[in-house]
Amino acid sequence: MTSLSSVGFCGLGLMGSAMVSRLLGAGHSVRVWNRSPEKARPLVQLGAVAAESPADMAQHCELVILCLTDEAAVSDLVLGPHGLLRNGAVRVVLDHSSISPEATARLASQVKAAAGIDWVDAPVSGGVSGATSGTLAIMAGGDPGALAAAMPYMQAYSRQVTHLGSSGAGQWAKLCNQTMVATTLCAIAEAVHLAQRAGIDAGKLPQALAGGWADSVLLQTFVPRMLAPPDESIGSVATMLKDVDNIVEAAHTVNAYAPVLAAVRQRFVDARQQGLAQEDLSHIYRVAGTA
Repeated sequence: MTSLSSVGFCGLGLMGSAMVSRLLGAGHSVRVWNRSPEKARPLVQLGAVAAESPADMAQHCELVILCLTDEAAVSDLVLGPHGLLRNGAVRVVLDHSSISPEATARLASQVKAAAGIDWVDAPVSGGVSGATSGTLAIMAGGDPGALAAAMPYMQAYSRQVTHLGSSGAGQWAKLCNQTMVATTLCAIAEAVHLAQRAGIDAGKLPQALAGGWADSVLLQTFVPRMLAPPDESIGSVATMLKDVDNIVEAAHTVNAYAPVLAAVRQRFVDARQQGLAQEDLSHIYRVAGTA
């Protein structure tokens, strides 16, 4: 596939806004759209062009990048009455949203049949800090040529891009990633709780464990956040529970044995029931502390 000369970006939450800022900083002209228009204003001030709707964006952009909350949002933006399929300039949709592999394969088939558009599922790992610093890890599925055509744009906000196979493969890799992240967060929360019950300084765990087998970016990031409530969220309990639910459903479809994941899911369900759904992921510690 030849290069893509114009780019649009839909979904301007914390992750999406950071990605667009990186694109603008790299010298790309970017059209942006968000369901809540006010989120586009800071990016317009940086040089982005606001689109009136996804359909309006599709008139001008060969590549449209998505970073949305869930499958319903993705489907509506693409297939809805004001969606991307209403106009014909789009050649590639690059989806950074985390949705199910099954939904991805279905959407990829629909847009290819309806408009000849290639769909690349490209969920990310690295959080808002990774997007801001341009060090995201991207797990991709779909046509290799379409991925290569979108690569110059992804390079603005990623450290590595790995192609894993056909449509849905990127989402499967993201489910593996989130299995490890969600499980590790719960383990860190229990370790902090254990340290406090034992009377040792839990705040020194990152230092004490640095370089050992238990060390990780999650350990170094979340122990301080668990001990001192953060001012800004880097990911919500609700979003992680959505991902865990996707993992449980997907694991069932391929008959994967995942008993630990079931226990982890219950922790996040407990957090939601305690009113913590919109809180930062570090608040999973509050569930460990009350069990």
